[in-house]
Amino acid sequence: MLAGESRGPDGRAAPALAAMLLAGCAGASHVVTGTPRPATVPSLVTVYSPTPPVFQEIAVIRAHRKTIFNSGGQRSADAVVERLKVEAAKLGANGLLVDGVDQAETLSLGGGAGTDSYSAHGIISLSLGTVVGVFKTAGQGRAIYVPAGAAP
Repeated sequence: MLAGESRGPDGRAAPALAAMLLAGCAGASHVVTGTPRPATVPSLVTVYSPTPPVFQEIAVIRAHRKTIFNSGGQRSADAVVERLKVEAAKLGANGLLVDGVDQAETLSLGGGAGTDSYSAHGIISLSLGTVVGVFKTAGQGRAIYVPAGAAP
């Protein structure tokens, strides 16, 4: 290196990398355990707690969401429950029993950069590092149909 020359990473690559990592990082799936009905809209799916006395199970459903930098907390949990409701509505359910929502860190990305500057009066060194976490919030529930008048 020449006096006064410095070198470092291209900072524009980090946002693109984060976008690629999170692309397609949300989803839902189901296993049919009963008889699906005609699709409804998520706003008509009620989350039940406690379990209604009479219901028909349609499917076991799972949904997940990934976030970067923080676990997302209650907001991520609420988003996963909304995804469960969307999946339940596709199966014609009018109810949802949430079996659980969990949050975990699934990936940590670390990086650093450094530079040195040389001159006749001395050397200056500068370095910087960071770690970014990717968190997954996952939920599971049961899509159910509650007959009219059977809900508490």
